[in-house]
Amino acid sequence: MGMEREIKLALPASQVQAATRWFVARAGHDGHAIKLVNIYFDTPQLTLASSKSALRLRQTPDGWLQTFKTLGHATNGLHSRHEWELPVADAKLDIDALLSACDEPAAADALKQAAPTLIALFRTNFTRTLWLLDTDGAQIEAAIDQGDVLAEVDGEARRAPISEIELELKAGDEAALHTFAAELGKRIAGLAPDDISKAQRGYRLRAG
Repeated sequence: MGMEREIKLALPASQVQAATRWFVARAGHDGHAIKLVNIYFDTPQLTLASSKSALRLRQTPDGWLQTFKTLGHATNGLHSRHEWELPVADAKLDIDALLSACDEPAAADALKQAAPTLIALFRTNFTRTLWLLDTDGAQIEAAIDQGDVLAEVDGEARRAPISEIELELKAGDEAALHTFAAELGKRIAGLAPDDISKAQRGYRLRAG
């Protein structure tokens, strides 16, 4: 388990190229682009959403991962949440493994309660372009995410765009994360703190 700390910023579509150029200049190389397919699960009664947690399967170039995370706290774009992530053999959840790893009783209880009636609720398909940056003695993973949230409700296909920057603290002091985000905000017009996770976007899309 880890405590994930990241700043999420809504990125205007018109500024994607400018943000990409700035990260390339800052890192000294092109970003590493990976396609990520994510399937989010919950019960028809939204047991996990009401317990403020989220469960997903992610297909990465290296295989499938299952992730269970709490919503945690989001203030001015800074998200702090508990996260349990484990590899799985294929596109299939292994709830027992997650329950063994999950050391937060309330979250584990919600997952146990939800397990028998889980269904695939929505997907997020996006391309993530990554840079690992050293700044102020800290290491920050910067990502530009571009893609869509996709849901089908009563036979109707729904879609919402994803365009955001995520700055995740990998090592060092959280203050460096805020300093870096502030510097980025001065260089890229229209960036705005985003307190809504991709999972929350999916739930909103389903709710219409």
